[in-house]
Amino acid sequence: MEFSEPGIFNYSTLLLSEKGDALYVGAREAVFELSKKNVTVRNNKRDCLNYIRVLQVVDNERLYVCGTHAFQPQCDYLNLADFSLVGQPEDGRGKCSFDPSQSFTTVMVDGELYSGTAYNFLGSEPIISRYSPYQSLLRTEYSTSWLNEPSFVFADVIRERKNKADGEDDKIYYFFTEVSVEYEFFGKLLIPRVARVCKGDLGGQRTLQKKWTSFLKAKLVCSMPELNFVFNVVHDVFILKGTDWKDTVIYGVFTSQWGNVGLSAVCAYSLTALEDVFSKGKYMQKTTVEQSHTKWVRYNGITPTPRPGACINNLMRQQNISSSLHLPDKTLQFVKDHPLLEDPVLPIGNGPRLITKDVNYTQIVVERVRALDGKIYDVIFTGTDKGVLHKSVVFDEEVHIVEEIQLLKNSEPIKNLLLSSETRSLYAGSDSGVVQSPTEFCGRYPSCNDCVLARDPYCAWDPHTAASLNHPKVITFSLFCFLVPSLPLKDYQRVTVKPGSSAELPCLVHSNLAQVTWKSNGSVLTEASRFHFLGENGLLIYSVAPEDQGHYECWSVEWAPAAGKNFSRLLAGYILTLDLPPRAPPQAGHITTTTLGIQEESGTHAAEGNSKTYRVPLTSAIAPPSFTATVHFTSSPQTDSSLTPPPSSTRKFQPKQHLPPLSSPPRPDNQDPAAEYLQHNNSTALLFLFLLFFLLFLAALAYNCYMQYLPAPCLRLRAALLGSHKSAHQPEYLACEAGLIETSATDKINMTEQPTQNGSQATQNHRALRDTGYETEPECGNGRIPSHSFGDDSPSQEKPFDVDCESQSIQYADED
Repeated sequence: MEFSEPGIFNYSTLLLSEKGDALYVGAREAVFELSKKNVTVRNNKRDCLNYIRVLQVVDNERLYVCGTHAFQPQCDYLNLADFSLVGQPEDGRGKCSFDPSQSFTTVMVDGELYSGTAYNFLGSEPIISRYSPYQSLLRTEYSTSWLNEPSFVFADVIRERKNKADGEDDKIYYFFTEVSVEYEFFGKLLIPRVARVCKGDLGGQRTLQKKWTSFLKAKLVCSMPELNFVFNVVHDVFILKGTDWKDTVIYGVFTSQWGNVGLSAVCAYSLTALEDVFSKGKYMQKTTVEQSHTKWVRYNGITPTPRPGACINNLMRQQNISSSLHLPDKTLQFVKDHPLLEDPVLPIGNGPRLITKDVNYTQIVVERVRALDGKIYDVIFTGTDKGVLHKSVVFDEEVHIVEEIQLLKNSEPIKNLLLSSETRSLYAGSDSGVVQSPTEFCGRYPSCNDCVLARDPYCAWDPHTAASLNHPKVITFSLFCFLVPSLPLKDYQRVTVKPGSSAELPCLVHSNLAQVTWKSNGSVLTEASRFHFLGENGLLIYSVAPEDQGHYECWSVEWAPAAGKNFSRLLAGYILTLDLPPRAPPQAGHITTTTLGIQEESGTHAAEGNSKTYRVPLTSAIAPPSFTATVHFTSSPQTDSSLTPPPSSTRKFQPKQHLPPLSSPPRPDNQDPAAEYLQHNNSTALLFLFLLFFLLFLAALAYNCYMQYLPAPCLRLRAALLGSHKSAHQPEYLACEAGLIETSATDKINMTEQPTQNGSQATQNHRALRDTGYETEPECGNGRIPSHSFGDDSPSQEKPFDVDCESQSIQYADED
């Protein structure tokens, strides 16, 4: 059921009347009174202020209402009799946030308003305060040691027992996230905190006047130690109060400061763990390092007496300290300088009770339910930023999600979440409206198995009515509840695929605690099975082969606490077959299948005519080694008798003897489908590919030889083949070769036979034989240019590669 009115938004402030049938809703510029049995029924409405942020019960006749009032918070009293405002507005600073988006929290305790919010418009002065009509304002010290950019989420009172031996006071707990002061980090590291003040605190006489003398804060730990991962931002807290204060459990929803992780966690804390930290924990103090840097370390000195931050108890009263005004200044100064405790508050089980992926929890409420089996269970309801509600149950320190419901029509955050045990309903507030939902949907379980395996403590199965009820008279966890008839074979789904393709067999599992098991022809499949992929939504078979055919079954295996044993049931069944192409009829006088090593068994004859049957051991990689195919030799009366072997003889086909492929005859019934793969001969295709690559190789070799990319033997072959095409320029080429030979011969003679020539002649010979840097290029007149540096024009005295472009033009690339 949903409530909203046109033109009104931000239904984020909710208040349940414990005694009357009323749900009070604070929205933008309006306050509503709805029926908590049916929120679609509106009893009263009042237009007032701006964004309504505070709705608290003062007494049976009045509500305390605060709104932002255009960034000037104001508060007033609302009479429930006629649903009218008293008309005496009060200053709302410190009671209500200036901005609707600013964080704040309030709780009314015995007519006094305890709040955590910002005291100025900029939000730079956070305070935890108490406003009372009987006494003056009490607040925190304005210091980063007390509060450092906090984001408040929740506050509530824990009342002490009246007959408690130590006679301590009631305590108010605040939960918030603030910037850390004790850890050094490259940025602002956020830390979830819990702070405590005493209800009877009156401030100090000289030190901490009108300030909390009982304010202490500690760190809340919500982490996965095995992964060294910390959830350091708290979004909402719910205190589940027990009949005894020791049974009180505090639940909180956390996320990481680094939002790209996409994880949310639910951690639970016992109240005794909190009390141990506040009453016995070590303090931290500030120290100055290198005259400028401040660091927080553990305080190892002597702690003053009475213990700083403690509530007034019987031991203090025996020392004539009946109120905080009587506390010594030494204790007050210590708590002023040491509000932070070093010892953290660890969660139950040292880790989160629930972790979800890709979900951001925003709100949480918890209810303690006694099921029909006599056990007590904690049922956790968490709202997300997408308007989704998760219902979870705690079983032996483990939590699993029972239901997931899209509570809001629009995908928007759930900004407030309340729970009424009287109406067994949830109330969710958002920007667009208010939604009421029952805490259980027992009618959604169609069978006894579904009801019991859901583990919903609100629901049970009534065998007399064969229905899941929330208040059944009789519940039976007998074997009949778990005797599920198996799925008949005729109801199996038939799946036909082509050979080599993939087959997907879906299997939908309704339980988060169930383990899925797949069976193939009675054998359990594992991740190591051939070409099988076991996913969350079913089974995927890659490259379906003939041996993959058969029956596939998806089984759900789940532990049933009521029966004390595992419960298995068949969720889906499939019959997988191959879609094989039809085969042509056999032709007379031909063998239908050929392979290497065919061996005829003696004495195997067909029943009619001259047909004979032979067993062929197949050596293909597709079929297993033990696979045998049947080959028919069908001969007509005109068939050559040489093709028909004698009945008593055994014929072996040699590996080199191949018969030409024929059209595909129909496959005998006793032939395995793997024989289909042996009828296709790929030798023609392989021969064609070989010839193609050989021609490409010859073409590449010829091209590289022509372009002179290959060694000298190829160049000589090329010169022999292409020499006739260069006859027009052969004289110049030969002249260069002749000059080169003549010069080389002359130089050799001069160097060997006349070693005693004069210096000039020796210099010329040395110049002719000098190293030019081109060992493969002798000096010749090819491409020569005139040189006037020497006396004659003999090739032996010219510089290498001197070119006369006018007399000898270059027309071929290989003449350079």
